[in-house]
Amino acid sequence: MRWRNDANGYGLIAQIFHWLIVALVITQFVLANRAEDLPLGAAKLATLAQHKSIGITILLLAILRLLWRLLGETPALPVTTAAWQRGAARVTHVLLYALLLIIPLFGWLMSSARNFPVSWFGWVTLPDLIAPDMQAFEFFEDAHEVAGQVLFIIALVHIGAALKHHFINRDDVLRRMLPWSRPRRTY
Repeated sequence: MRWRNDANGYGLIAQIFHWLIVALVITQFVLANRAEDLPLGAAKLATLAQHKSIGITILLLAILRLLWRLLGETPALPVTTAAWQRGAARVTHVLLYALLLIIPLFGWLMSSARNFPVSWFGWVTLPDLIAPDMQAFEFFEDAHEVAGQVLFIIALVHIGAALKHHFINRDDVLRRMLPWSRPRRTY
């Protein structure tokens, strides 16, 4: 098992970042939907506290993942990939990274604007990013929700492209990110 990326695929560190963030993002959607359905009370507040803690975790992991990506090699797409698909892949990855950073920040700003504390699993209470302001709260609440919807759509595009590469193109693009699978060829 290799730790670092190489020309053939992603190393274990990149794979762990990828799949851990995927699991946490799915958890975020579940928690957000659960909180929305709960009446105001202890259960809703506890669910929102979990949502905030996981959001901060995603923010930290996304920063670390981005640094890891910038400091290491990134496997190239197969030479048979059309130029427009290469461009689409770059745009999709930039959007995914941006949204993984922006969405938690919007949530933190939203909580700060409403004067609701943001704590990381009850261990650390984070400082407010802005002073309480109801208009700012409403803006960041809407921005947080819209950005989450955009993330969902971009993630579906990303998944669709990976599945296309695997089942239609029959190349190793998907296999390179699977921890239990070793890519077959060098590009």
